[in-house]
Amino acid sequence: MKLFRLLAAVVVLPSLVFSQAPPTGGRGPGGPGAPGGPGAPGGAGGRAAPQRPTKKQLLVWCDTRGGGAYHDSTNRIMAVLQQMGVDTGLFDAYLRTDSMLITKKPIVVNADGTDWRNNKNLDYFDAIFFCGLREVPITDDQKADLISFVKDDGKGFIAVHAADTALLSYPPFAEMLGSVYDGHPWGSVKATVINEDPGNAAMKGFPPTFELTDEMYQVKGFSRENSRVLARLDPTSVDLKHAGVNRTDGDFPQVWIRQFGKGRVFVSAPGHASEAWDRPDIKTLCLEAIKWATGLTQMDTTPRPLPAAAAGK
Repeated sequence: MKLFRLLAAVVVLPSLVFSQAPPTGGRGPGGPGAPGGPGAPGGAGGRAAPQRPTKKQLLVWCDTRGGGAYHDSTNRIMAVLQQMGVDTGLFDAYLRTDSMLITKKPIVVNADGTDWRNNKNLDYFDAIFFCGLREVPITDDQKADLISFVKDDGKGFIAVHAADTALLSYPPFAEMLGSVYDGHPWGSVKATVINEDPGNAAMKGFPPTFELTDEMYQVKGFSRENSRVLARLDPTSVDLKHAGVNRTDGDFPQVWIRQFGKGRVFVSAPGHASEAWDRPDIKTLCLEAIKWATGLTQMDTTPRPLPAAAAGK
């Protein structure tokens, strides 16, 4: 009897191990018709969307292949957002340093001679947190899908620090942001920033005025008639005669929000140095931006003019 049991074990155990290996056909794991397989709904042969998770889905898009000075802060941004999603339980941060997912088309990749569908394209996400720069290498179709993601689908787009240097050759991107990058004439400088909207949740971590050592951005093509400024540079704290200063109205917005079609856009210039992303006030700004961009909260986006006192300086 003991010998019989031993022989049975020898016969049965290999069959258990074999059952875990990907079969060459049928509906087993990884085979045609299996979840995620090439013949399954959601596989290369199907079009069904994956089941939606309960948390918001945030695509952290940090494609810096387009040139320009690489920012070490990009690494820190991704780490901070990943942990923020875990700590708050509000969202999953999906980190990418390429642009494969910037499309609404089905994404199919080939592995071991088989086409597999990646179910995560733009349709999967609620918002994008973008910290790429310069001419991000994406196709015209991808550019159009990106704009449609916000304008037509009503999703969110958060652009931080050097993000407004991206896609300068593609005017619809500047239209979405509400501005065109025009340099940071003073380099990294210690300056005073004015909190224009202390009632906004993203600005609650900042006092009415505060000093910040960072690259203070200058933009052109910006209008307060279609954006709500949350923070601006105090022009009296910098040299307005410095080479490269092109604005003559003294208005240097650093953080603003706006509606773009059906969608929501949040633009924030601070964050050149990695240490900036460890500041509690910057983290609060980011979290509230994400909550608004993903539709968890509301913000007043009503445009306002430059305060009269500032305009008179």
